[in-house]
Amino acid sequence: MRTPLAGRRFDLLVIGGGITGAGVARDAAMRGLDVALVDKDDFASGTSSRSSRLVHGGLRYLEHAQLGMVRESVRERETLLRIAPHLVYPLEFTWPVYRGARISRVKLRAALGVYNILAGRFTAFPHIQSKASIIAREPALSSDDLKGGASYYDAATDDSRLTLANILAAQALGAATLNHTEALRPVSRDRDDWLVKVRDMIDGTETEVRAAVVVNATGPWRLNLERRWPQHTVQRSGSKGVHITLPRDCVGNRGALTVISPDDGRVMFVLPGSDLTVVGTTDTWSAEAPDEVRASTRDVDYLLHAVNTYFPDARATPADVVSAWAGIRPLADWESTKAPSAVSREHRIVKTGLGMITVSGGKLTTYRAMAAEIVDEVERELGRKPSHCATAEVPLPGQERSEQILALANAEPAMAERVVPELPYTMAELRYAIKNEMAFTLSDLLMRRTRVAFETRDHGAAAATRVANTLGASMGWYEKERLAQIGVYAGDVVRVFGVMPGTDRRRGDRRVSTTGEWSSAPRS
Repeated sequence: MRTPLAGRRFDLLVIGGGITGAGVARDAAMRGLDVALVDKDDFASGTSSRSSRLVHGGLRYLEHAQLGMVRESVRERETLLRIAPHLVYPLEFTWPVYRGARISRVKLRAALGVYNILAGRFTAFPHIQSKASIIAREPALSSDDLKGGASYYDAATDDSRLTLANILAAQALGAATLNHTEALRPVSRDRDDWLVKVRDMIDGTETEVRAAVVVNATGPWRLNLERRWPQHTVQRSGSKGVHITLPRDCVGNRGALTVISPDDGRVMFVLPGSDLTVVGTTDTWSAEAPDEVRASTRDVDYLLHAVNTYFPDARATPADVVSAWAGIRPLADWESTKAPSAVSREHRIVKTGLGMITVSGGKLTTYRAMAAEIVDEVERELGRKPSHCATAEVPLPGQERSEQILALANAEPAMAERVVPELPYTMAELRYAIKNEMAFTLSDLLMRRTRVAFETRDHGAAAATRVANTLGASMGWYEKERLAQIGVYAGDVVRVFGVMPGTDRRRGDRRVSTTGEWSSAPRS
């Protein structure tokens, strides 16, 4: 059921339902503010569902002496492991070191020691591994020029579900959280409030929302909103990150690895799924519209080259790629003379008018700390002293979800049917999402409430028809609407997972080394 916005006066209107906006809504609602949040698409439908799905301290940031960023990241990682164990879990990484690497085993030992100290839990014996130990851990890894390496722990998550958990937590505290609701423009500003016109993209109705403070948390979509809201400072570009998935038995990795790109020296990840391996990410300046950003064939080739360099028996080709997707990182700084990997991932909070706050930058791992700073500023705008932030103390919801889905499947055997035979998602999980998680479209169900679209070669196209036929009545769809929704989903699949030919890179498609040193990977 959609929460009505008309006739209410909110302390805070958050525009943008990615991880930052969701974190702000939860924090503000926990502090007793009357909160509304709107997103023109679904929660986490942009950058927040296209990440590396890691909650990590950013070990690579030590290379650029970003100690504050690392300190905040590792401490937020520990916080999320504590308050969301059902969504954030420890993941052990192997970091192989090859002859000529710019980061030797000695330097890596020192970096891991600093990493653990910044996390507040010093480890006296960094996990330095011999060559034999590395190969025992990852037998398919190239042994040519391998000197040894290290192992360390970070954490992994489901980025979409982490975002949704914050939305649901805010909603449970009385916040009005609406996806598929677009903020069109400010209608007026009187002495105390903004009047913002929003359109419900489900039924087409328009409403004026009254709020004392507005937070623009739209990330790379800021430019779209700023053209209508002229007080904002325009961000002209973002950094594009591309990931691919491959069959895990093709790659041959047993666990997670941190590796160095053989092309440009960037730090990359090879990550385990159940039957898939996720490889990423790229990091290139892009002027693409965030709604339309996609991987290019050049991006895919770049990632495949890394896979085949480190796992020579993989011999992976574009035909092996199960899915490829891209997102735009909303960097706070844009420095065209630098490679985007060298630009800080720190965030920036800017007061861009009376009662108007814009946030840019940041990363998934630090969303909660970033939200706390934003809500402090909101309270100042409301004429209050910032109150206590308790988001690090209260668990995120969702631990009971699996039991409730199982109960649905047991009550109605047809709901126990799998959406796709080879994946664990059931029709009961989708029905639960419709009833309890504000899923309104097939893309909500197959791209974000589950990962069917990311984990199948047809990106859920075949499943979409079956889901529409089975659950269409739950969505209020009749025959004509079911067919229309299937068509919309097909368009979304092309928009998100279609691979563009050629290249979309700026500056003549040059890849820029972030270090000036290249011999950090096995010979290809």
